Amino acid sequence: MADLKAQFEQAAKDVMSLAERPDNDTLLKLYALYKQGAEGDVSGPKPGFFDFVGSAKYEAWEKLKGMSPEDAMKKYVDLVNKLKS
Repeated sequence: MADLKAQFEQAAKDVMSLAERPDNDTLLKLYALYKQGAEGDVSGPKPGFFDFVGSAKYEAWEKLKGMSPEDAMKKYVDLVNKLKS
């Protein structure tokens, strides 16, 4: 688990220095996997109707409800590594 946590934290740093900015769908996936891995299931109220970005992020994270943080971390690391290559 400690090794996975280190890989997860490194991937979070690596994502900031990608050669190309990922498309919006990929960015939402990265956000949701990161939040699920770092915090677990979605919490707090859903952003208001006119907060389009906030709502999209919330909904993407909500779709991962029930996924273990470990699985989310693995998928996040895999996705970042795929984007780096």
